[in-house]
Formats: sequence, structure tokens, C-alpha cells
Amino acid sequence: MFERLEAVEERYERLNELLMDPDVISDTNKLRDYSKEQSDIEETVQTFRQYKEIKKELDDAKAMLEDDLDNEMYEMVKMEMDELKEQIPPLEEKLKVLLLPKDPNDDKNVIVEVRGAAGGDEAALFAGDLYRMYSRYAEAQGWKPEVIEASENDIGGFKEIIFMINGKGAYSKMKYENGAHRVQRVPSTESGGRIHTSTATVAVLPEAEEVEVEIHDKDIRVDTFTSSGPGGQSVNTTMSAVRLTHIPTGTVVSCQDEKSQIKNKEKAMKVLRARIYDKFRKEAEAEYAQNRKSAVGTGDRSERIRTYNFPQSRVTDHRIGLTLQKLDQILEGKIDEIIDALIVEEQSRMMEDAGE
Repeated sequence: MFERLEAVEERYERLNELLMDPDVISDTNKLRDYSKEQSDIEETVQTFRQYKEIKKELDDAKAMLEDDLDNEMYEMVKMEMDELKEQIPPLEEKLKVLLLPKDPNDDKNVIVEVRGAAGGDEAALFAGDLYRMYSRYAEAQGWKPEVIEASENDIGGFKEIIFMINGKGAYSKMKYENGAHRVQRVPSTESGGRIHTSTATVAVLPEAEEVEVEIHDKDIRVDTFTSSGPGGQSVNTTMSAVRLTHIPTGTVVSCQDEKSQIKNKEKAMKVLRARIYDKFRKEAEAEYAQNRKSAVGTGDRSERIRTYNFPQSRVTDHRIGLTLQKLDQILEGKIDEIIDALIVEEQSRMMEDAGE
């Protein structure tokens, strides 16, 4: 492990030199790539340096004990050594985690697609609950949620809502929301008080940069139409809504959230690029665990990653067996406890696989 850490530190110093090189400064691509690489390893290097400093202080303290010290000074040095020793194991564990392979998409913005699945209107209402939960979570993280496309039903839910979350590291946390979410509650329309089970699916896609996905204008068909509100009613008489079709892959994206056709096209392109990137990534990495379609599945009630039980105010994440009696707080966007537990579980599995 320490040989790898030394190599990382050497690379960090080399990147410092490169970022001051006039040839690199004048090359936008190199400057961006080297800056990102340095940023990615900076925490590892700083933690390693902190670890080495503590080890040095510990060695210095041990050397002092070999001197002729009075009892009071001897006890002070021993106490300092005990404090230093306590700091070493947590730093070693942190360094192990920092050396784990990182998902190259972790720092990216995300595009989230939430759809009502099994359960009709109740599933659409639940899709709305999930959208609000993610919006509040994003805002609490200092990220910015932005609706791209929404298809509402007549009672305030969403048959489908697609939105973007802009913020560094958004994908690193939101990727764990991929899958089918199940809700158990008594619908407001249910006079008999019976509990219904419905599902909504969530797909989380990392935003793809133009350099990662090359899309030619000749491969895109652009259709414009008037935007519509709930139930199909027209809310805009101008041709501002945009539908993009990527002919080679058959990928279709619509956007009507903005009044400007240009802005709608820009948003639609972001979703189109993300979907095509996800498609290529899935084909290139057949066993990629978080790709969109395998994560979402069919939306059937049995295919779920998490259950939200209203009568018991309970939320259970089935992947790690975590149950929290905090339904109200979670729906308000306080999902950190779940996501943090999922991150720890994944890191533990990776360390086991690496033989740590």
C-alpha cells in the first residue's frame, strides 16, 4: 500500500510541475486533464502526508524516551505517544479507501429520470414524491436541480419527470438511487382503508461531455411542437417544444419546460448525449453494475431496491438490509444516512475484492 502511496505522491508533484509548464498552460485539453487528475489525487496525497508527519512525530517521541528524562517529562512524552498512536489506524483505513478504484463518472452532474410504473395514479403520485425528495436532497448538498421534461397526470403526480442535478460529485451519491422504488400506503381515493403497493423507477445517468460522445447533426432529426400541460391541454401556442431523434440508435428525447425553443433544444441535447453515452458504456462494459436498464428493470412490484411503508413510517433499503423509522424525514430529502451506508458497503466489498 505504501509503495502505491509514494507513487501517487510522486505523480502529484509531477503534475504540479506540468501545470506550471507554458506548453501545458497554452493547451486547454492538457490543462483540463492534468488539473482534474491532480484534484482527484489531492486528498490521498494530503492524507498520506498527514500520516507520515504523525509517524515522524511518533519516532521523535520514541527517541526522546531514550534520553534521561525526569518522571514528569517521561509521562508527558508517553501521553503524547498514546495520542499519536490513536490517530494512525483511522488514517490507515482512510488511505485504503482513497486507494480504491474510483468511478470516472463520480464528479459529474446527473440526469435523473423518474417514472410511475406499477400502480396507475398512485404510482404517478409516488414519482412526484421521489422527485421532491431528490430536489430537496440536492439543494441541501448545494447542488442545483433543473427540470428538463415532465409529464403530469391530473391529480398532481408525474407519469414521467426528467431533471438534471448540477453539482460536483452528484453522480457519486445519486447513482445509488438507480432502480425500482416501492411504496405501501392507503391512497386518498381508497375508502376502505386498504394498503396499496405501487412502484416508480429511477434511472440516474451521468452527464456526458461533448468530448465523450460525438453526435453529428446529420444523425439528428429535430421536430418542434407546441407544449402541453396536464391531460394534454395546450399551455403554449408557439412551437417551443423540441423532440430530438438520434437516428443511428433510435434514441428519442423531448423537452418543453422552457418557453424558448433554443433552451429546450439545449436541454434535450444534454439528455440525448447522456442516454447515448449510457448505451455505449453498457455495450462496452457488459457487467457494469449501474447501467440504466439493468438497474431500472421493468418496474414490477417485485423488482425493488427500496420500500417506503407509510403505515409504519418505515423505509427499508433491501440491498443492505437497512431499515429506518424516518419516513417523513427521508421524503423531505434527508437520505444521507441511506446513501452513506450504501457507500460504506460498496467500499467494504471493494476492499475485500482487493484482498485488503
